[in-house]
Amino acid sequence: MPAPFRLRADGVDLIVRLTPKSAIDAVEGLAVGSDGAPHLKARVRAVPDKGAANAALEALIAAWLGTPRRNVALIAGGTARLKTIRISGDPAQIAAVIEARTNNLS
Repeated sequence: MPAPFRLRADGVDLIVRLTPKSAIDAVEGLAVGSDGAPHLKARVRAVPDKGAANAALEALIAAWLGTPRRNVALIAGGTARLKTIRISGDPAQIAAVIEARTNNLS
């Protein structure tokens, strides 16, 4: 399966499908959308009101990757289920962590 991220000069853009109002905060695994594009599946307990679910997703991804919260930002999909999260830092290092973490989910 192709990777659910794109490398940038200053980090990585990660594609995530978010399910809010869940029983737990968790990254669940990889999936492929109807368009054939891969994405990471995530759930958060927060409700999609006033950006609460998006903020919870940023915190979840930061914790999941072991990176500071300030390095993780939602850049697209604020009101959609499919979101783009930008993780700032060394792209090769971030990509390696994402690949290792997603391999553990399979």
